[in-house]
Amino acid sequence: MKHVIDDGLLRRFDVPGPRYTSYPTADRFVEAFGEADYALALQQRRSGGSLALPLSIYVHIPFCESLCYYCACNKVITKHHSKSAEYLRYLTRELEMQAQHLGQGHAVSQMHLGGGTPTFMNDEELADLMAMVQRHFTLVPGGEYSIEVDPRTVTPQRLEHLHRLGFNRLSFGVQDFDPTVQKAVHRIQPAEQVFELVAAARRIGFESVNVDLIYGLPQQTPESFRHTLERVRELRPDRIALYAYAHLPARFKPQRRIVTAELPPAADKLAMLSISLDVFNQAGYVYVGMDHFALPDDALAVAKRQGRLHRNFQGYSTQPDCDLIALGVSAIGRIGATYSQNAKTLEEYYDSLNQGRLPIVRGLALNRDDLLRRAVIMALMCQGRLDFESVGLAHLIDFRSYFARELERLHEFEAMGLLRLSPGSIEISDSGWYLVRAIAMVFDKYLQLDRDRARFSKII
Repeated sequence: MKHVIDDGLLRRFDVPGPRYTSYPTADRFVEAFGEADYALALQQRRSGGSLALPLSIYVHIPFCESLCYYCACNKVITKHHSKSAEYLRYLTRELEMQAQHLGQGHAVSQMHLGGGTPTFMNDEELADLMAMVQRHFTLVPGGEYSIEVDPRTVTPQRLEHLHRLGFNRLSFGVQDFDPTVQKAVHRIQPAEQVFELVAAARRIGFESVNVDLIYGLPQQTPESFRHTLERVRELRPDRIALYAYAHLPARFKPQRRIVTAELPPAADKLAMLSISLDVFNQAGYVYVGMDHFALPDDALAVAKRQGRLHRNFQGYSTQPDCDLIALGVSAIGRIGATYSQNAKTLEEYYDSLNQGRLPIVRGLALNRDDLLRRAVIMALMCQGRLDFESVGLAHLIDFRSYFARELERLHEFEAMGLLRLSPGSIEISDSGWYLVRAIAMVFDKYLQLDRDRARFSKII
């Protein structure tokens, strides 16, 4: 069986690194950036008129009925569904305050509900949430409107309701089909349930169905994970997100319930990745980049072929480079040359809004070097190619002089066959796409100055 990437390279790059949903990464945000800075960014966007970037919306719903032990998301575990009604009232208040600064009726081409479990909300609450958004924004035809779905919380009838509300993309959290693994991470969901829901989603007319998988979970083996992959191959979702489990119990309390001795050794974890790449490659999936696979006719794969791929806090996107309005506890947004993050606890989030303040607790105003390096990293991670002259003209620099040290380091990657360097460009090779995070890290100024990388997940 021919691997799409050499196992030796997988072992060599089994190191921590950022995921680059933003640059600079969120760990660089500072508390000195607050509500006033964010409000100013909104007002500047408003005064920019037609020059402003397209707009995207992210809504974070933190509630889950039960705890998945691997989870590193910001969530609230509760069986009390009345909490979501209260939360919706505060989301409404937050959006109204943002609209006061931004203005009404802006076109939105992308919206994503994440969590937690967005489908913790009942049908009426989800309808109210979508109506609230549409009171202040215009959801344009042809946009991406997606929601994360816990298969244990929906039925085919609920999926029909989501479609009527305007959602056209679904992402199902599967992680692993093996019952032993599911028990070890406290997430029991029969494969038949997922198959039924994916079939229903196709009948209903959702444009794309994504399935999330995780390798490196307790009780997983290369053999057991191969069985899961074969079931996924049979399911044939439009997109697959394949994540490596990062065991960081010191940072994420739920992970302390995982029995460390049950985690697969590093060699088995790498074997699972290698097997995954083989299975998806043979099944005809396109490797979009960094954990993401798509069928050739899916919009994400088409966007990659056409050089239209973009990346934001939700991952890869077919939509143009967007500003992002983020709503809800812990949500991270981007407006112009700024990033911002909301309060991380419900108590703090509610308290800010009760006082008539936007719940911004930290963020960052990007400087000229940040904007330049962001452009470089995003070009590499989305287009797989970088033209020195284009970047130089856009940012008024001589690329080869400005990045002389970085270009020197890239010769090592070129020797490994991960990229091609010419006098005027960098081009990622087929095998380099699988390690694009490592290539992007070369241009991360903050990371080069800070050798403490243990807070990041492994790049493979």
